[in-house]
Amino acid sequence: MFTPQGPTLRELAVQALSSVERGYDLLAPKFDHTPFRTPDLLLDPVARALRELGPYETGLDLCCGTGAGLGVLREVCAGRAVGVDFSAGMLEVARAGGPAASYVRGDALALPFGPVFDLVVSFGAFGHFVPGQYPDLFGQVRQVLRPGGQFAFPLPAPPRPGSRGYWAMLGFDGVMRVRNAVWRPPFVMYYRPFRLGDVHRELGRAGFDVALRALPELGERPDGSPRCRLVVATRRS
Repeated sequence: MFTPQGPTLRELAVQALSSVERGYDLLAPKFDHTPFRTPDLLLDPVARALRELGPYETGLDLCCGTGAGLGVLREVCAGRAVGVDFSAGMLEVARAGGPAASYVRGDALALPFGPVFDLVVSFGAFGHFVPGQYPDLFGQVRQVLRPGGQFAFPLPAPPRPGSRGYWAMLGFDGVMRVRNAVWRPPFVMYYRPFRLGDVHRELGRAGFDVALRALPELGERPDGSPRCRLVVATRRS
């Protein structure tokens, strides 16, 4: 996809007609050659912001994929860094070429850890959860954080209504909803529902205090607001 090393159109079609887990298992060997891999352009500002918020000892990358976000944890955590993902194929690629870390296969809605982490991060995974799952997802994150630990993730500003990005996102979500209405198993990947207001409210209900930090390296919108913020949710004791 977009590069000679990326997946072919046929491979993407097979992935799209699979379950989420099976689809990512199939895509894993070529995932880092697609636009879906979180770019360093985003990872570097997040690492800078977290260095200012730290120090941290232990960190977890939730839905780590092939391990791009684990590089951030290795920068900001003095101790153990762990990646968790439910795709065995993605974890295999991460182990082979990712940062030095521990890799665990697990479900984000049933995390196999106690309260042992000071920091949880996640990059680009929230489209795989529908709004009704946010309480369980955020509850699981709270469960694995020590009191005072932080859950941090970048959240881009939504595209302006009528813009090219707005129509692209609306069209993608529409195609996915039609696909899931007529084909099984479902492939959950919706970009529009993960909105700041809803996320802020559900994090508060889950036992977090929420703060926002602009990521100025990623620029501003025409109205002067940040193009991307870092959501920092601190677990209450």
